[in-house]
Amino acid sequence: MAVIYWILLREDFYDEVLILVRKELPIQHPKLTQLVVDFDQLESYSSAITGHAIFCCLGTTRHKTPDRTVYHKIDHDYPLQLAKLAQKNGVQQYHLVSSIGANKTSSTFYIKTKGELEADIQRVGIPALHIYRPSLLTGERQEKRAEEKIVTALYKIIEPLLFGGLKKYKSIPAAKVASAMYKQSMHTNTGLFIYESDKIKELS
Repeated sequence: MAVIYWILLREDFYDEVLILVRKELPIQHPKLTQLVVDFDQLESYSSAITGHAIFCCLGTTRHKTPDRTVYHKIDHDYPLQLAKLAQKNGVQQYHLVSSIGANKTSSTFYIKTKGELEADIQRVGIPALHIYRPSLLTGERQEKRAEEKIVTALYKIIEPLLFGGLKKYKSIPAAKVASAMYKQSMHTNTGLFIYESDKIKELS
């Protein structure tokens, strides 16, 4: 979801963009500041977690992180800690990329982890919490994974059959999710907002 910071840099609404990274990215822009962090020590960077909105696209894959304990830390603990620091520093908005079907009672580890994160972040108390639940994300990736190629191919076959209440299961470009996040961040509404994949497409 690197596309989100390209949108933030391109548009005039934001004067400054801070991104938290494990290692510095090969990009430069007058509005951009990169903060190299150890996500296991997020509290150490608390003073930097400020501003109008936080856009959280943290996450991993089973292929990259087969250890479930580490996977849970990346997909749940880091985003939750980030939300707590943001709330403490008076950030008004938190935009979280979750997953379609997120459910804390699910028997599927991935879906359960996303559901637990959604539930826990709702208790943090950020004035405006926006949760985006995309279906299969499409777009260019730095790394190509065989299983994703297979799923993408299958989706091309079944997507014409997804209409009515099934529309939300259609794949969605990561750029559309990022665009929806940006556009919603320009509003000042408070409360909890959850967007399924079909709604995200409308907002983008």
